[in-house]
Amino acid sequence: MDLKLIGHDDRYAVEQLQMALFPAGTEGEAVSSLHRGKVWLTARTKITLDGKTVTACRRLKASEETVRLRRRILQQSYYLAAIQLLPALPAWGALAGVRPTKITTKHMLEGGSPKSAEKLLQSVYYVTPERRKLAVDCSTSTVNAAHFLEEKDLSLYVGIPFCPTRCTYCSFVSRTVGKKTELLEPYLNALMQEIALSGKLLAESGRHVRTIYIGGGTPTTLSTEQMVHLLDAINANFDLSRCMEFTVEGGRPDTLNAEKLRAIHDHGANRMSINPQTMEDHVLRACGRPHKAEDVIRAYREAEDAGFEAINMDLIAGLPQDSIDGFKRSLDSVVELNPSNITVHTLALKKGADLFEKRVNLPTAEDVTEMVAYANRTLAGQNYKPYYLYRQKYMSGSFENVGWSRNGLDCLYNIYMMEEVHTILSLGGGGMNKVNLSDGSLQRFHNPKFPEQYIEMIGDVLRQKEEMFALMR
Repeated sequence: MDLKLIGHDDRYAVEQLQMALFPAGTEGEAVSSLHRGKVWLTARTKITLDGKTVTACRRLKASEETVRLRRRILQQSYYLAAIQLLPALPAWGALAGVRPTKITTKHMLEGGSPKSAEKLLQSVYYVTPERRKLAVDCSTSTVNAAHFLEEKDLSLYVGIPFCPTRCTYCSFVSRTVGKKTELLEPYLNALMQEIALSGKLLAESGRHVRTIYIGGGTPTTLSTEQMVHLLDAINANFDLSRCMEFTVEGGRPDTLNAEKLRAIHDHGANRMSINPQTMEDHVLRACGRPHKAEDVIRAYREAEDAGFEAINMDLIAGLPQDSIDGFKRSLDSVVELNPSNITVHTLALKKGADLFEKRVNLPTAEDVTEMVAYANRTLAGQNYKPYYLYRQKYMSGSFENVGWSRNGLDCLYNIYMMEEVHTILSLGGGGMNKVNLSDGSLQRFHNPKFPEQYIEMIGDVLRQKEEMFALMR
Protein backbone atom coordinates (compact mmCIF):
# COMPACT_ATOMS: atom_id res chain seq x y z
CA MET A 1 0.00 0.00 0.00
CA ASP A 2 1.51 3.32 -1.09
CA LEU A 3 1.23 6.15 1.44
CA LYS A 4 1.30 9.84 0.52
CA LEU A 5 1.42 12.65 3.07
CA ILE A 6 0.06 16.16 2.50
CA GLY A 7 0.46 18.97 5.02
CA HIS A 8 2.36 16.95 7.65
CA ASP A 9 5.38 14.69 8.12
CA ASP A 10 4.07 12.28 10.77
CA ARG A 11 4.76 9.32 8.50
CA TYR A 12 5.72 6.86 11.23
CA ALA A 13 2.45 7.25 13.15
CA VAL A 14 0.31 6.67 10.06
CA GLU A 15 2.52 4.07 8.41
CA GLN A 16 2.58 1.84 11.48
CA LEU A 17 -1.21 1.79 11.59
CA GLN A 18 -1.37 1.06 7.87
CA MET A 19 0.99 -1.90 8.35
CA ALA A 20 -1.21 -3.21 11.16
CA LEU A 21 -4.44 -2.93 9.15
CA PHE A 22 -3.37 -4.08 5.69
CA PRO A 23 -1.23 -7.15 4.89
CA ALA A 24 2.21 -6.62 3.39
CA GLY A 25 2.00 -6.46 -0.40
CA THR A 26 -1.49 -4.92 -0.52
CA GLU A 27 -1.87 -2.99 -3.78
CA GLY A 28 -3.51 0.37 -3.22
CA GLU A 29 -2.93 3.99 -2.26
CA ALA A 30 -3.58 5.99 0.88
CA VAL A 31 -3.37 9.78 1.20
CA SER A 32 -3.11 11.25 4.70
CA SER A 33 -3.56 15.04 4.77
CA LEU A 34 -3.60 17.68 7.49
CA HIS A 35 -5.24 21.08 7.03
CA ARG A 36 -4.56 23.93 9.44
CA GLY A 37 -7.43 26.39 9.72
CA LYS A 38 -7.85 29.31 12.07
CA VAL A 39 -10.02 27.29 14.44
CA TRP A 40 -9.67 23.64 13.47
CA LEU A 41 -6.88 21.22 12.66
CA THR A 42 -8.42 18.69 10.27
CA ALA A 43 -6.97 15.27 9.45
CA ARG A 44 -8.36 13.58 6.36
CA THR A 45 -7.56 10.17 4.87
CA LYS A 46 -8.43 8.88 1.40
CA ILE A 47 -7.78 5.21 0.58
CA THR A 48 -8.18 3.60 -2.83
CA LEU A 49 -8.23 -0.20 -2.95
CA ASP A 50 -9.59 -2.60 -5.58
CA GLY A 51 -11.25 0.25 -7.47
CA LYS A 52 -13.07 1.62 -4.42
CA THR A 53 -12.20 4.94 -2.77
CA VAL A 54 -13.19 5.83 0.79
CA THR A 55 -12.56 8.88 2.96
CA ALA A 56 -12.80 9.88 6.61
CA CYS A 57 -11.75 12.87 8.70
CA ARG A 58 -11.22 13.88 12.30
CA ARG A 59 -10.49 17.31 13.70
CA LEU A 60 -9.00 19.05 16.71
CA LYS A 61 -9.12 22.65 17.89
CA ALA A 62 -5.96 24.31 16.61
CA SER A 63 -5.39 25.91 20.02
CA GLU A 64 -5.22 22.44 21.63
CA GLU A 65 -2.64 20.94 19.27
CA THR A 66 0.12 18.79 20.70
CA VAL A 67 2.23 16.21 18.91
CA ARG A 68 0.31 13.40 20.61
CA LEU A 69 -3.14 14.79 19.79
CA ARG A 70 -2.17 15.65 16.21
CA ARG A 71 -0.97 12.11 15.60
CA ARG A 72 -4.09 10.78 17.26
CA ILE A 73 -6.46 12.45 14.79
CA LEU A 74 -4.26 11.39 11.88
CA GLN A 75 -4.51 7.77 13.02
CA GLN A 76 -8.22 8.06 13.79
CA SER A 77 -9.00 9.39 10.33
CA TYR A 78 -6.94 6.60 8.75
CA TYR A 79 -8.69 3.95 10.83
CA LEU A 80 -12.18 5.28 10.07
CA ALA A 81 -11.40 5.22 6.37
CA ALA A 82 -9.77 1.77 6.47
CA ILE A 83 -12.64 0.00 8.22
CA GLN A 84 -14.85 0.80 5.24
CA LEU A 85 -12.63 -1.56 3.24
CA LEU A 86 -11.83 -4.24 5.80
CA PRO A 87 -13.88 -7.44 6.20
CA ALA A 88 -13.98 -7.12 10.01
CA LEU A 89 -13.17 -4.57 12.68
CA PRO A 90 -9.49 -4.76 13.73
CA ALA A 91 -9.10 -6.12 17.24
CA TRP A 92 -6.87 -3.25 18.38
CA GLY A 93 -8.74 -0.50 16.57
CA ALA A 94 -6.57 2.53 15.79
CA LEU A 95 -3.73 1.43 18.07
CA ALA A 96 -0.53 0.65 16.19
CA GLY A 97 2.15 0.52 18.88
CA VAL A 98 3.74 -2.56 20.41
CA ARG A 99 2.66 -1.62 23.94
CA PRO A 100 -1.07 -0.87 23.90
CA THR A 101 -1.29 -1.33 27.66
CA LYS A 102 0.94 1.67 28.31
CA ILE A 103 -2.13 3.83 27.66
CA THR A 104 -4.32 2.06 30.21
CA THR A 105 -1.47 1.61 32.70
CA LYS A 106 -0.64 5.33 32.66
CA HIS A 107 -4.32 6.15 33.05
CA MET A 108 -4.69 3.84 36.06
CA LEU A 109 -1.43 4.86 37.74
CA GLU A 110 -2.66 8.45 37.54
CA GLY A 111 -5.82 7.54 39.45
CA GLY A 112 -8.13 6.23 36.75
CA SER A 113 -10.26 3.14 37.31
CA PRO A 114 -10.33 -0.04 35.22
CA LYS A 115 -13.76 1.04 33.97
CA SER A 116 -12.56 4.47 32.83
CA ALA A 117 -9.46 2.92 31.25
CA GLU A 118 -11.67 0.60 29.23
CA LYS A 119 -13.83 3.55 28.19
CA LEU A 120 -10.70 5.36 26.99
CA LEU A 121 -9.80 2.46 24.70
CA GLN A 122 -13.35 2.36 23.36
CA SER A 123 -14.01 6.04 22.69
CA VAL A 124 -10.58 7.19 21.53
CA TYR A 125 -8.98 4.11 19.96
CA TYR A 126 -11.98 1.95 18.89
CA VAL A 127 -10.55 -1.20 20.50
CA THR A 128 -12.91 -4.19 20.50
CA PRO A 129 -14.49 -5.29 23.82
CA GLU A 130 -12.38 -8.45 24.21
CA ARG A 131 -9.11 -6.60 23.66
CA ARG A 132 -10.21 -3.75 25.94
CA LYS A 133 -10.70 -6.23 28.78
CA LEU A 134 -7.40 -7.93 27.99
CA ALA A 135 -5.51 -4.63 28.15
CA VAL A 136 -7.16 -3.50 31.37
CA ASP A 137 -6.54 -6.87 33.05
CA CYS A 138 -2.85 -6.61 32.16
CA SER A 139 -2.67 -3.02 33.37
CA THR A 140 -4.21 -4.10 36.67
CA SER A 141 -1.29 -6.52 37.09
CA THR A 142 1.16 -3.72 36.24
CA VAL A 143 -0.35 -1.40 38.83
CA ASN A 144 -0.07 -4.16 41.44
CA ALA A 145 3.54 -4.91 40.42
CA ALA A 146 4.45 -1.21 40.59
CA HIS A 147 3.43 -1.16 44.25
CA PHE A 148 6.35 -3.49 45.05
CA LEU A 149 8.88 -0.94 43.81
CA GLU A 150 10.80 1.76 45.62
CA GLU A 151 12.54 4.76 44.08
CA LYS A 152 16.00 3.22 43.65
CA ASP A 153 14.92 -0.23 42.46
CA LEU A 154 15.88 -1.59 39.06
CA SER A 155 15.88 -4.87 37.17
CA LEU A 156 18.89 -6.71 35.75
CA TYR A 157 18.99 -8.43 32.37
CA VAL A 158 21.88 -10.67 31.34
CA GLY A 159 21.99 -11.68 27.69
CA ILE A 160 23.48 -14.92 26.36
CA PRO A 161 23.04 -14.52 22.56
CA PHE A 162 23.75 -18.11 21.57
CA CYS A 163 21.56 -21.00 20.42
CA PRO A 164 22.42 -24.59 19.51
CA THR A 165 20.56 -24.14 16.19
CA ARG A 166 18.36 -21.39 14.73
CA CYS A 167 14.59 -21.88 14.54
CA THR A 168 13.01 -20.93 11.22
CA TYR A 169 10.78 -18.24 12.79
CA CYS A 170 13.56 -16.62 14.85
CA SER A 171 14.93 -13.15 14.12
CA PHE A 172 16.79 -12.61 17.40
CA VAL A 173 20.42 -11.56 17.27
CA SER A 174 22.12 -14.76 18.33
CA ARG A 175 24.92 -17.02 17.17
CA THR A 176 24.18 -20.61 16.21
CA VAL A 177 26.69 -22.68 18.13
CA GLY A 178 26.09 -26.27 17.05
CA LYS A 179 29.27 -28.10 18.01
CA LYS A 180 31.44 -24.98 17.64
CA THR A 181 31.64 -23.53 21.12
CA GLU A 182 34.93 -21.63 20.85
CA LEU A 183 33.19 -18.23 21.02
CA LEU A 184 31.49 -18.95 24.34
CA GLU A 185 34.53 -18.57 26.59
CA PRO A 186 35.75 -15.23 25.11
CA TYR A 187 32.17 -13.97 25.38
CA LEU A 188 31.90 -15.01 29.02
CA ASN A 189 35.26 -13.40 29.79
CA ALA A 190 34.01 -10.07 28.39
CA LEU A 191 30.69 -10.46 30.22
CA MET A 192 32.54 -11.00 33.51
CA GLN A 193 34.14 -7.58 33.07
CA GLU A 194 30.77 -5.93 32.56
CA ILE A 195 29.29 -7.79 35.52
CA ALA A 196 32.13 -6.70 37.81
CA LEU A 197 31.97 -3.02 36.82
CA SER A 198 28.17 -2.90 36.89
CA GLY A 199 28.08 -4.48 40.34
CA LYS A 200 30.56 -1.89 41.62
CA LEU A 201 28.66 1.04 40.08
CA LEU A 202 25.36 -0.31 41.35
CA ALA A 203 26.66 -0.59 44.93
CA GLU A 204 28.00 2.96 44.79
CA SER A 205 24.69 4.27 43.45
CA GLY A 206 22.64 2.87 46.32
CA ARG A 207 20.26 1.20 43.88
CA HIS A 208 18.76 -2.26 44.42
CA VAL A 209 18.17 -5.25 42.14
CA ARG A 210 14.53 -6.32 42.36
CA THR A 211 14.34 -8.84 39.51
CA ILE A 212 16.88 -10.66 37.32
CA TYR A 213 16.31 -12.22 33.93
CA ILE A 214 18.94 -14.24 32.08
CA GLY A 215 17.75 -14.41 28.47
CA GLY A 216 19.03 -14.85 24.95
CA GLY A 217 19.24 -16.62 22.59
CA THR A 218 19.14 -19.71 24.69
CA PRO A 219 21.17 -19.15 27.89
CA THR A 220 21.22 -22.86 28.67
CA THR A 221 23.35 -23.35 25.57
CA LEU A 222 26.06 -22.81 28.19
CA SER A 223 27.41 -25.97 29.79
CA THR A 224 26.63 -26.62 33.43
CA GLU A 225 30.14 -25.48 34.37
CA GLN A 226 29.81 -22.26 32.35
CA MET A 227 26.37 -21.57 33.80
CA VAL A 228 27.67 -22.03 37.35
CA HIS A 229 30.55 -19.65 36.56
CA LEU A 230 28.06 -17.02 35.36
CA LEU A 231 25.74 -17.44 38.34
CA ASP A 232 28.65 -17.30 40.79
CA ALA A 233 29.73 -13.99 39.23
CA ILE A 234 26.24 -12.53 39.52
CA ASN A 235 25.94 -13.58 43.16
CA ALA A 236 29.42 -12.27 43.99
CA ASN A 237 29.02 -8.86 42.34
CA PHE A 238 25.41 -7.94 43.05
CA ASP A 239 23.56 -7.63 46.34
CA LEU A 240 20.52 -9.84 45.77
CA SER A 241 19.05 -9.51 49.25
CA ARG A 242 16.11 -7.51 47.87
CA CYS A 243 15.69 -9.56 44.68
CA MET A 244 12.12 -10.86 44.41
CA GLU A 245 12.45 -12.90 41.22
CA PHE A 246 15.35 -14.57 39.39
CA THR A 247 14.51 -16.08 36.01
CA VAL A 248 16.68 -18.19 33.72
CA GLU A 249 15.28 -18.77 30.26
CA GLY A 250 15.90 -22.44 29.61
CA GLY A 251 14.03 -22.24 26.36
CA ARG A 252 14.71 -25.43 24.47
CA PRO A 253 14.54 -28.74 26.31
CA ASP A 254 17.47 -30.11 24.28
CA THR A 255 19.74 -27.73 26.26
CA LEU A 256 18.45 -28.88 29.66
CA ASN A 257 19.21 -31.81 31.92
CA ALA A 258 18.69 -32.60 35.59
CA GLU A 259 22.23 -31.59 36.60
CA LYS A 260 22.07 -28.19 34.92
CA LEU A 261 18.61 -27.42 36.29
CA ARG A 262 19.68 -28.31 39.84
CA ALA A 263 22.76 -26.10 39.52
CA ILE A 264 20.69 -23.15 38.29
CA HIS A 265 18.20 -23.52 41.13
CA ASP A 266 20.89 -24.02 43.77
CA HIS A 267 22.57 -20.78 42.66
CA GLY A 268 19.53 -18.64 43.37
CA ALA A 269 17.22 -18.77 40.36
CA ASN A 270 13.59 -19.33 41.35
CA ARG A 271 11.88 -19.15 37.97
CA MET A 272 12.55 -21.18 34.82
CA SER A 273 11.25 -20.99 31.25
CA ILE A 274 10.83 -24.19 29.25
CA ASN A 275 9.42 -23.26 25.86
CA PRO A 276 8.03 -25.97 23.59
CA GLN A 277 6.40 -23.49 21.12
CA THR A 278 4.34 -26.49 19.98
CA MET A 279 3.78 -30.04 21.20
CA GLU A 280 3.29 -31.36 17.66
CA ASP A 281 6.44 -33.22 16.57
CA HIS A 282 5.97 -32.56 12.85
CA VAL A 283 5.58 -28.83 13.54
CA LEU A 284 8.75 -28.87 15.65
CA ARG A 285 10.60 -30.39 12.69
CA ALA A 286 9.18 -27.76 10.34
CA CYS A 287 10.47 -25.07 12.70
CA GLY A 288 13.97 -26.52 12.82
CA ARG A 289 13.74 -27.59 16.45
CA PRO A 290 15.43 -31.00 16.91
CA HIS A 291 13.63 -32.00 20.12
CA LYS A 292 10.29 -33.77 20.51
CA ALA A 293 7.27 -33.12 22.68
CA GLU A 294 8.34 -35.90 25.05
CA ASP A 295 11.60 -33.97 25.68
CA VAL A 296 9.55 -30.97 26.83
CA ILE A 297 7.72 -33.10 29.38
CA ARG A 298 11.01 -34.65 30.55
CA ALA A 299 12.63 -31.22 31.04
CA TYR A 300 9.55 -29.89 32.84
CA ARG A 301 9.56 -32.78 35.32
CA GLU A 302 13.30 -32.34 35.89
CA ALA A 303 12.75 -28.64 36.62
CA GLU A 304 10.08 -29.52 39.15
CA ASP A 305 12.41 -32.06 40.75
CA ALA A 306 15.16 -29.42 40.90
CA GLY A 307 12.87 -27.26 43.07
CA PHE A 308 11.38 -24.76 40.62
CA GLU A 309 7.85 -23.80 41.59
CA ALA A 310 7.50 -21.02 39.01
CA ILE A 311 7.86 -22.36 35.47
CA ASN A 312 6.87 -20.57 32.26
CA MET A 313 6.04 -22.30 28.98
CA ASP A 314 5.73 -20.56 25.58
CA LEU A 315 3.52 -21.51 22.65
CA ILE A 316 3.23 -19.89 19.22
CA ALA A 317 0.00 -19.67 17.24
CA GLY A 318 0.52 -19.77 13.48
CA LEU A 319 3.59 -21.98 13.07
CA PRO A 320 4.23 -23.71 9.72
CA GLN A 321 2.33 -26.99 9.21
CA ASP A 322 0.28 -26.39 12.36
CA SER A 323 -3.50 -26.58 12.38
CA ILE A 324 -6.28 -25.43 14.68
CA ASP A 325 -6.60 -28.94 16.13
CA GLY A 326 -2.82 -29.26 16.48
CA PHE A 327 -2.57 -25.97 18.36
CA LYS A 328 -5.44 -27.00 20.62
CA ARG A 329 -3.65 -30.26 21.45
CA SER A 330 -0.46 -28.35 22.22
CA LEU A 331 -2.23 -25.93 24.54
CA ASP A 332 -4.13 -28.70 26.30
CA SER A 333 -0.88 -30.65 26.82
CA VAL A 334 0.84 -27.64 28.35
CA VAL A 335 -2.13 -26.79 30.59
CA GLU A 336 -2.11 -30.37 31.85
CA LEU A 337 1.44 -29.84 33.17
CA ASN A 338 0.06 -26.94 35.27
CA PRO A 339 2.88 -24.38 34.86
CA SER A 340 2.63 -21.11 36.74
CA ASN A 341 2.90 -19.11 33.50
CA ILE A 342 1.90 -19.79 29.90
CA THR A 343 2.84 -17.24 27.26
CA VAL A 344 0.93 -17.44 23.99
CA HIS A 345 2.70 -15.73 21.09
CA THR A 346 1.31 -15.05 17.65
CA LEU A 347 3.75 -15.77 14.83
CA ALA A 348 5.51 -12.63 13.58
CA LEU A 349 7.23 -12.85 10.20
CA LYS A 350 10.39 -10.78 10.58
CA LYS A 351 13.06 -10.06 8.01
CA GLY A 352 15.81 -11.82 9.96
CA ALA A 353 13.90 -15.13 10.00
CA ASP A 354 14.00 -17.89 7.38
CA LEU A 355 10.20 -17.92 7.29
CA PHE A 356 10.13 -14.32 6.07
CA GLU A 357 11.32 -15.47 2.64
CA LYS A 358 9.82 -18.98 2.71
CA ARG A 359 6.21 -18.44 3.75
CA VAL A 360 5.07 -21.99 3.14
CA ASN A 361 2.48 -24.13 4.90
CA LEU A 362 1.44 -21.33 7.24
CA PRO A 363 -2.03 -21.37 8.82
CA THR A 364 -4.45 -18.76 7.50
CA ALA A 365 -5.29 -15.61 9.44
CA GLU A 366 -8.69 -17.16 10.16
CA ASP A 367 -7.02 -20.26 11.63
CA VAL A 368 -4.76 -18.11 13.81
CA THR A 369 -7.81 -16.17 14.98
CA GLU A 370 -9.38 -19.41 16.20
CA MET A 371 -6.10 -20.55 17.81
CA VAL A 372 -5.80 -17.31 19.79
CA ALA A 373 -9.49 -17.37 20.75
CA TYR A 374 -9.17 -20.98 21.96
CA ALA A 375 -6.12 -20.07 24.05
CA ASN A 376 -7.91 -17.13 25.64
CA ARG A 377 -11.03 -19.19 26.45
CA THR A 378 -9.13 -22.19 27.75
CA LEU A 379 -6.64 -20.34 29.91
CA ALA A 380 -9.32 -18.12 31.46
CA GLY A 381 -11.35 -21.26 32.16
CA GLN A 382 -8.35 -22.85 33.90
CA ASN A 383 -7.95 -19.88 36.29
CA TYR A 384 -5.06 -18.26 34.43
CA LYS A 385 -5.21 -14.48 34.11
CA PRO A 386 -3.48 -12.23 31.55
CA TYR A 387 -0.74 -10.19 33.19
CA TYR A 388 1.29 -8.66 30.35
CA LEU A 389 1.07 -8.28 26.60
CA TYR A 390 2.85 -6.76 23.66
CA ARG A 391 2.44 -6.64 19.91
CA GLN A 392 4.93 -7.02 17.07
CA LYS A 393 5.05 -5.94 13.45
CA TYR A 394 3.99 -8.49 10.84
CA MET A 395 2.05 -10.63 13.31
CA SER A 396 -0.42 -13.18 11.93
CA GLY A 397 -3.85 -11.60 12.18
CA SER A 398 -2.37 -8.50 13.87
CA PHE A 399 -2.97 -9.96 17.34
CA GLU A 400 -0.63 -9.95 20.34
CA ASN A 401 1.61 -11.95 22.64
CA VAL A 402 0.05 -12.52 26.05
CA GLY A 403 1.52 -13.83 29.27
CA TRP A 404 -0.91 -15.71 31.52
CA SER A 405 -0.32 -16.59 35.16
CA ARG A 406 -1.92 -18.40 38.04
CA ASN A 407 -1.41 -18.44 41.81
CA GLY A 408 -0.25 -14.81 41.79
CA LEU A 409 2.98 -15.75 40.00
CA ASP A 410 3.16 -12.96 37.44
CA CYS A 411 6.63 -12.56 35.93
CA LEU A 412 7.55 -9.20 37.42
CA TYR A 413 10.52 -8.69 35.11
CA ASN A 414 8.29 -9.00 32.04
CA ILE A 415 5.97 -6.35 33.45
CA TYR A 416 8.74 -3.94 34.47
CA MET A 417 10.55 -4.30 31.16
CA MET A 418 7.50 -4.06 28.89
CA GLU A 419 5.75 -1.25 30.76
CA GLU A 420 9.04 0.62 31.38
CA VAL A 421 8.08 1.51 34.94
CA HIS A 422 11.67 1.47 36.19
CA THR A 423 15.26 1.17 35.00
CA ILE A 424 16.42 -1.98 33.22
CA LEU A 425 20.17 -2.57 33.47
CA SER A 426 21.21 -4.86 30.60
CA LEU A 427 24.47 -6.76 30.38
CA GLY A 428 25.84 -8.76 27.46
CA GLY A 429 25.50 -8.72 23.68
CA GLY A 430 22.28 -7.29 22.30
CA GLY A 431 21.21 -5.84 25.64
CA MET A 432 19.15 -2.65 25.75
CA ASN A 433 19.50 -0.49 28.85
CA LYS A 434 16.40 1.55 29.69
CA VAL A 435 17.18 4.31 32.17
CA ASN A 436 14.21 6.00 33.83
CA LEU A 437 15.27 9.50 34.87
CA SER A 438 13.86 11.60 37.67
CA ASP A 439 12.18 13.99 35.22
CA GLY A 440 10.03 11.13 33.90
CA SER A 441 11.97 10.67 30.66
CA LEU A 442 13.45 7.40 29.41
CA GLN A 443 16.84 7.03 27.78
CA ARG A 444 18.05 3.92 25.97
CA PHE A 445 21.63 2.65 25.69
CA HIS A 446 22.40 -0.30 23.41
CA ASN A 447 25.11 -2.87 23.88
CA PRO A 448 26.70 -4.18 20.64
CA LYS A 449 24.37 -6.68 18.99
CA PHE A 450 26.58 -9.57 17.95
CA PRO A 451 28.84 -11.58 20.28
CA GLU A 452 31.95 -10.79 18.21
CA GLN A 453 31.21 -7.07 18.35
CA TYR A 454 30.53 -7.25 22.07
CA ILE A 455 33.89 -8.94 22.71
CA GLU A 456 35.79 -6.46 20.53
CA MET A 457 34.02 -3.41 21.96
CA ILE A 458 33.94 -4.36 25.63
CA GLY A 459 35.95 -1.24 26.49
CA ASP A 460 33.24 0.94 24.95
CA VAL A 461 30.57 -1.09 26.77
CA LEU A 462 32.26 -0.42 30.12
CA ARG A 463 32.59 3.30 29.40
CA GLN A 464 28.91 3.44 28.49
CA LYS A 465 27.99 1.83 31.81
CA GLU A 466 29.91 4.55 33.65
CA GLU A 467 28.09 7.21 31.62
CA MET A 468 24.73 5.62 32.44
CA PHE A 469 25.35 5.59 36.17
CA ALA A 470 26.62 9.17 36.06
CA LEU A 471 23.34 10.11 34.37
CA MET A 472 21.33 8.25 37.01
CA ARG A 473 23.15 10.19 39.74
